[in-house]
Amino acid sequence: MPHCRDNQPEALRAVLGFALLLPLVSASIRGDQRERPEKQEEGVRAPAAPAGRPSGIQATMPFRLRRQKAENADPDRQPPAPQPQKNLSRPSAEDIYKQVATNAREELKRSSVALGISGFAGGIFMGLSALGTAIALAMLGHSSGFVLVSRMFYPLGFIVVITGRAQLFTENTLYPVALVLAEKREFWNTLRLWSVVLPSNVLGAFAFAALAALTPALNPHVVTELTQLGLDAAANPASTVFWSGVMGGWIIALAAWLVSGSHSITGSVMIIWMLTFIVGLGNFAHCIATSGEILVAILTGHASWSVYPGWFLFAVLGNICGGVGMVTLLEYGQAVYGKQDQSDEDEPVTVG
Repeated sequence: MPHCRDNQPEALRAVLGFALLLPLVSASIRGDQRERPEKQEEGVRAPAAPAGRPSGIQATMPFRLRRQKAENADPDRQPPAPQPQKNLSRPSAEDIYKQVATNAREELKRSSVALGISGFAGGIFMGLSALGTAIALAMLGHSSGFVLVSRMFYPLGFIVVITGRAQLFTENTLYPVALVLAEKREFWNTLRLWSVVLPSNVLGAFAFAALAALTPALNPHVVTELTQLGLDAAANPASTVFWSGVMGGWIIALAAWLVSGSHSITGSVMIIWMLTFIVGLGNFAHCIATSGEILVAILTGHASWSVYPGWFLFAVLGNICGGVGMVTLLEYGQAVYGKQDQSDEDEPVTVG
């Protein structure tokens, strides 16, 4: 192969020469581009395009630039007013209450059919809390560390329901009640909302339980974990269910209050996750999320139907007391009396 070796220096020189020519060509192109605007400013114009056909520059000019040029050509046109930046400061209790009341008015305007469909969807979505926990337990086991990890999946249902604006009964212990405290005429409308949302949430939880227990959709080990979660919840005495429900209702309503003051979806998700993680970690009773677990235990034949009504009654009462008493009344009082104190401070003092 001596001939190939003799040609190697020539090929190498050709490659090096080509590499040296590239910067020169690029520089000449850039210089030519810089000279074109100068020539146009001196009066040198491109040849006119045929009639009815835009020139090359006009054809390639973006629509936004042409529109801006036309707007600038109008001397009487006023420049658009600058948009104020969104207030990202920390909201006051009064600001959060106004947002809560606005959300309540929107929900109370919905028809009973719309509330029922949304509540049914919310009950099904809440099954994600039990499902995520059961899958983690089935895969990892029941050691203390793995139980802690499994509870990290408990907030899934709450995140989907609250950010997706589906109807959830424990969330509605905050919004409509906070509005009723200021506008008494919404009392019966709030009872209508509760009477529709609570049964539809339960029907949704039953639909999730039937899908999990009566179909081969889930691994048998996951169904076993769901059943055990339901048995553990139903085994608590009535007093434990009630006071556990108070804790659960308080935390869920508090999450709804804080989400109303959040400026972003990411912040809302983090608030929901942190607070509802405590609900799952403490095994606090939630009348909808825990209903899915107990109904799975009933449908698999490990618990009787008579267990559910007694548990459900005390869980609902506890969630209402926690959500209404420990959050709605306290936060409403903070917002209203804080506003009154502020108005007293702003009132001018007259000297006699």
